[in-house]
Amino acid sequence: MKKIPDAELELMMVIWDAEQPVSRMDIEMRMQNGRDVVPSTILSLLSRLEKRGFLRKEKQGNINYYNALVEKSAYLKEEGQRVLDKMFGSSLKNFVTALYDGKGLDDREIAELQAFIDEQAGTERDK
Repeated sequence: MKKIPDAELELMMVIWDAEQPVSRMDIEMRMQNGRDVVPSTILSLLSRLEKRGFLRKEKQGNINYYNALVEKSAYLKEEGQRVLDKMFGSSLKNFVTALYDGKGLDDREIAELQAFIDEQAGTERDK
């Protein structure tokens, strides 16, 4: 799966979070940070995503609706692994260290990480 550039990824996040087909106008209204984006720019980005196989466009009356063809979880998993491999030599420890270098973890974050580690350790034992 190809990496989605940031501008297109912002649109994909809106579409994934909608969990149903959305129109260009729906996307404009849901865009984070409330900035004004030219409709033709959104249409151009949507067209690119469609050509690359990330979206499907369905016309209903005079309005095009866009639906994700790639699941958010699948994309995030692959992109996360790509970053982990490329930038941190596949080391989860190096990744976490880079994220929190100089910043202490609070009790909630430590508990979440410990629960995740315990869950993974249990999964490995069950195999």
